Amino acid sequence: MNADASASDAAASAADTGAEARPEGPGTGRLVLLTTSHRVAPGLLSWPAWQILRAADRVLSADPEHPQLPYLREAGIAVETAAPTARELVDYCVPGARTVVVLTSADGESTLTDGLARLAGSGRETMPDLELLPGSYDLPGARLLDLVQVMDQIRAECPWSSVRTHRDLAKYGIEEAYELVEAIEEGDRGELREELGDVLLQVVFHARIAQDDPDEPFSIDDVAGTLVEKLLHRHPHVFGEEDAATPEDVKAHWLRTKAEEKQRESVTEGIPLAQPGLALAAKLASRVRTAGLEVAPPTGDGVGYELLAMAVRAEADGVDPEAALRAAARAYRDAVVAVEGSAR
Repeated sequence: MNADASASDAAASAADTGAEARPEGPGTGRLVLLTTSHRVAPGLLSWPAWQILRAADRVLSADPEHPQLPYLREAGIAVETAAPTARELVDYCVPGARTVVVLTSADGESTLTDGLARLAGSGRETMPDLELLPGSYDLPGARLLDLVQVMDQIRAECPWSSVRTHRDLAKYGIEEAYELVEAIEEGDRGELREELGDVLLQVVFHARIAQDDPDEPFSIDDVAGTLVEKLLHRHPHVFGEEDAATPEDVKAHWLRTKAEEKQRESVTEGIPLAQPGLALAAKLASRVRTAGLEVAPPTGDGVGYELLAMAVRAEADGVDPEAALRAAARAYRDAVVAVEGSAR
């Protein structure tokens, strides 16, 4: 758990306890623990946060290097770098009904919140209103910033990771993709979440390696930017003026825009020949069928031609031959395990 989350949890606990134990009545003051996300640029605070900061009798920060301090002082808000005890804060807030804002630091405020919880939990103290106020919120995808930062540090400091190349990692990309497919087919949500992370690691790792290239560097932002542009262009029914009422309409849009982008001379261009055989055969058959071509599978002696013909028929029937064979193989594995178990 990160420090901000720890501070937030502890502060919420103290606030909850105070709400239960504090005698009701006006004039008891207000103590606000202001949390901010390190994933949001300093100075970008919510309107309620700015309001309480400007209205507070005192604003405190135990951390003299808190990233918000320069921006608050530039806005004319006086911030004291001090770490008073829970007792001192209560004694200041309650008699004069004063408001104090405490900026949570990177190390959290566990000592303060623990002290407030003890005072409030005693049932004998008149406590100020205790409030946890988020000053900034993580946007969806914010943890990806953490991932990029962690990858930067690993690339710089890990003896193994710092010397990896794209070619070194190629096999791991294949392995992780297979493990992701297995998690999907097994229906294991926990495994799916973990394997998606492993695939994402490959993307971030390769992008970080690419950033060090002396001739043609690019970063994770370049990767994401290229993907965003592609998605925008290939979804005119979402971001443009095209209409698409059915999944078939969407697929037609996708194929048309992709063909315009690639300008291929053959429907077979861009198909990776190193992929598993059944998947390769199905992909070729799909391209041929989508293009409206009549190309019969070649005939010949041997299992390869038989498998090719079966893969083409499966694709025409809407069956993924690779997935179908994997399902059959798992059934075969289960049968083997059952026979082994009965033989013991």
